Parts: sequence; structure tokens; C-alpha cells
Amino acid sequence: MSEAVVCATPGCGKPGKMACPTCKKLGVPANISSFCTQDCFKAYWPQHKGFHKVFTQSQVAAEDKFFGYRFSGDLRPGTVSPQKTMPDHIKKPDYAVSGIPVSEQAADRSNKIPVYTAEEIAGIREACRVGREVLDLAGNSIRIGMTTNEIDEIVHAACIERNVYPSPLNYYHFPKSVCTSVNEVICHGIPDSRPLQDGDILNIDVTVYKDGYHGDLNDTFLVGNVDEEGVRLVKNSFDCLAAAVAMVKPGTMYRDLGRQIAAVAEAEGFSVVKTYCGHGIGSLFHTGPNVPHYAKNKAVGIMKPGHIFTIEPMINVGSWRDGRWPDDWTAVTTDGKRSAQFEHTILVTETGYELLTARQDEPVMKWDLAKVQRCL
Repeated sequence: MSEAVVCATPGCGKPGKMACPTCKKLGVPANISSFCTQDCFKAYWPQHKGFHKVFTQSQVAAEDKFFGYRFSGDLRPGTVSPQKTMPDHIKKPDYAVSGIPVSEQAADRSNKIPVYTAEEIAGIREACRVGREVLDLAGNSIRIGMTTNEIDEIVHAACIERNVYPSPLNYYHFPKSVCTSVNEVICHGIPDSRPLQDGDILNIDVTVYKDGYHGDLNDTFLVGNVDEEGVRLVKNSFDCLAAAVAMVKPGTMYRDLGRQIAAVAEAEGFSVVKTYCGHGIGSLFHTGPNVPHYAKNKAVGIMKPGHIFTIEPMINVGSWRDGRWPDDWTAVTTDGKRSAQFEHTILVTETGYELLTARQDEPVMKWDLAKVQRCL
């Protein structure tokens, strides 16, 4: 279920029982437009009324961006609500205010794959554990008719409750705390006001920043009654990740993962996206190594104990080629056909690997339809 609606007056905390009439006309989400009483609404009106102009301007700006754009599929963007902030007491990455990950950009020039110490691994493991909690909470909330903006609200609140920062928030100015990618969206979908529909597939990509370390993972969910092709696609994307994870051990070349992923995808008639890759992660959101998911790639590096990285193959029904919406983030298939993805953060150990983002009872990947099917 989605979060309970509370009064929009800062510090009130009482249930929001009545909606601002103007907000209702504008389509403002209930969680930021509802008030407990008429008296509370009137008292906060001088401040609240300014929000109407801000919200309207953001809608116009979004509509202008998409004017004349030719969509590849049936999906259309909804309204993106204003960006949220995080409490001052929560530790934040260097881009939280500026939007620019300066330390990450500096590290890119070195081209080195970090080998993490036992203390650093413990920190990353804890970030990954919390990330799994947040993703499972968001996944279990999915219902037909809820919006992806509601999922963002759940993730944002869950991060605050756990004293962690949602890593996507303001990363290169990404406006939300989680990525939600529906149907033909490959990755980096921005949560908005579009209700989830019976038959959608939905990827939720969560990354959290805790005590100086990031943990990154994602799952694709079946919303209601998904057709046979959609179920087959989602399972195949899981199988592609599982096949690559099974190869992780000291001495494996990073470039070899893509060949195995492509073989699993192509055996089912699917294709592998080439633009977006897995990546190293730790004190930085993205660092070395680069982990392509397609065959005949030119990734550099050999796995060593202490390496930590993500594998996150994006598998398409049709062409592997991708395009991007005018919002500068939403990556979509060029033919409008569906895409699915799963992701884990992985540690290379002395003898093999550890799934840092695994559920507590799943140290090895195992397909379970019940964990990705969401009804009602």
C-alpha cells in the first residue's frame, strides 16, 4: 500500500483529509496538496499558494521539451512533482547540492579498479543491505493504479527512516530518489503521475548512500496480468544476470561476461543493450571497472579479490538500439518494444563472489515468479 497522506503544512503531521481545490485542478499529488482542516489550510495559504505557480511552470517546461517529439512506443510521460530534499543530519555525497559528482569525475581520469579493504567492504556491504531493504519495500508496495511518483515517495521516506541518502537524487540533476522504468523504458525512468496499468512491467532501481558508501541494485516486476512474452522477457533478463554472476571469480576477464549474457539472451530471441553497462561502486556511485553486457566488447581488466561492481544487463524484445526522451534521462527502445533488467552489486572473493545486494535467504540467485508478480 502507498503511504498515508498527511497534512501539507510543515510540522503538522495530522492526516490530510481535504485537498486544495487549485492543486486538485492542476493534478498535484495528494501528499503535497492535502490538509487536515480548513483552518490549517487557511493558515498556510500565504505560503502554499506560491506552489501553484511553481508547479504550473514545471508542467509547461516539461510539455515544451516534448513538443514535436516522436515516441517510439505507447508510453507517455506524466507530471513530475517537485524535487524533494533530505534532512540535514543525513550524510550526503558531494553532488547532493551542486548536482556534479566532482570526486567521481576526478577518479575517472585514473582508470584504476579499486581494491577495497576489509573495512571498506564492510561499509559497502551495509549500504547494500539497506538498499535491498528499500527495494523490497518499494516492490511490495506495487499495485495497479498507483503512480511511480508514489513509489518515489516510498523510497524517499524509507531512506530518511534508515538515515541514508538516495543516491540518484540530484546526481547530474536527476530529480528523483529512484529510477522507475516501465515497458519500453530501458533505464533511468523518472517517477511521475502515470498510473501503473494491468500488464505493465516495471523496473525499480535503488541505490543508497550510507556512511560514505553506495549500494546499487534493481528488480523488474510484473504488474498484474502480464502476457507470455513479457513474463519470458523478465525471466530471461534474470537468467542473463545469473549466468554472468556465476562467472565471477579471481582471474575472470570483465570482457567475457558480455559473451555469456548475449548467448543467454539470444537463445530466447532477445537482444542486449550496448549503451549502458555495469560499473564499479563503493565510495563513488560509478567508478572502475566498466562492465559491458554484450559480446565482443573491449572491457579492460581482470577480476581480483576486493573488486566490487554491478552487473545489470538490459534485455530487449526487439532491437538492442536505444534512444532518449527529451527529459535527458529516460532511455527507451527505438522500436517501442519492452525491456527488462535485474542488477546486483557483487564482491570478488578469494574463491568466487558474494552478492552484496542479495536477500538474506538468497546468497545465490534463484528465479521466483512470486517475488516479481504484483497484482490488484
